[in-house]
Amino acid sequence: MANGAGAAAMPPPAAAAADHAAMTTTPAIRLAVFDCDGTLVDSQANICRAAEEAFDRAGLVPPPRAAIRRIVGLSLVEAMRVLLPDGDETQHHLLAADYKLAFQRLRATGGLDDEPLFDGIADLLDTLRDAGWRLGVATGKSDRGLAHILAQHRIADRFVTLQTADRHPSKPDPAMLAAAMAEGGAAPGDTAMIGDTSFDMAMGKAAGARAIGVAWGYHPVADLAAAGADTIADRVAALPGLLA
Repeated sequence: MANGAGAAAMPPPAAAAADHAAMTTTPAIRLAVFDCDGTLVDSQANICRAAEEAFDRAGLVPPPRAAIRRIVGLSLVEAMRVLLPDGDETQHHLLAADYKLAFQRLRATGGLDDEPLFDGIADLLDTLRDAGWRLGVATGKSDRGLAHILAQHRIADRFVTLQTADRHPSKPDPAMLAAAMAEGGAAPGDTAMIGDTSFDMAMGKAAGARAIGVAWGYHPVADLAAAGADTIADRVAALPGLLA
């Protein structure tokens, strides 16, 4: 039967299905995962002091601070392997244990320096969360160390996933980033790993995520690029635009 005058034409079935899909498709979850030391907070003074104390306790000459800064982001045993390449596994594990004890002593005696957020980080986290990003942390810190930092700066509530060296292999193994994506509900293509070291960049690429370097941390920009950084932020305020 012919349509009456003025009746609206029905869209083709395929077009109607496409329109329905467009209205009902859930937007992809976007996840931004941050390294901690050198990316969120400036903690190099305390890391260097604890490492120097651990080497002193072992009767070893501490490495120069430039070398210590290069291992920030690694799990402790792996960091000690890098700092003492001629040592054996027993020495590496003892140094890692002494580093933890040194940090605990410094904290208990008030000997730790402040570990400030880099300028603009608190506002950045709020900006990204308000824009719909889920946020996470993937760090070589322990659970205890990360919890202390987040509580100190009152930013723990910004993050939906926290991954540390206590539960994962050392960076650049992608395990902690894979766990962050699983907890955050995001696919690799919708995830960005943001960090200041070549380990962060290599981990991000190994996990299939975007790798965004930051220029204010502990590894040179050239190292970030060589490790596969997709882009590098020269200042905190540049990150929202780079993520978009």
